[in-house]
Amino acid sequence: MGTELAGLIRADLAHLTNEAKRLAIAPAAGMAQGVRADAQGGFSFAQTMKDALAGVDAEDRAAGERMAAVDAGKSDDLVGAMLASQQASLSFSMLMQVRNKVMGAVDDLIKLPV
Repeated sequence: MGTELAGLIRADLAHLTNEAKRLAIAPAAGMAQGVRADAQGGFSFAQTMKDALAGVDAEDRAAGERMAAVDAGKSDDLVGAMLASQQASLSFSMLMQVRNKVMGAVDDLIKLPV
């Protein structure tokens, strides 16, 4: 069991390493597929954050609707409602971590000597 787990970890690590190398080689191609551009055709961090916030909000609303349906007796999918709730919670936590990292980077930039 331990060797199987170690093999799976090595396989995951190799996959992540390959993905990191692929992204390092062609970062613009990956950004063009998954991230919206601003009006001039460049990368828009503000728009990306707005899209992420809208996505997290949509997940939270969907989870709330699923929980309300279970509470009202309209649905018996308690497991699905709980999974949707946990997914919304994790998405929110991830968004907050990104926000904290960005704010920390901005603070570091402000502290730089001119």
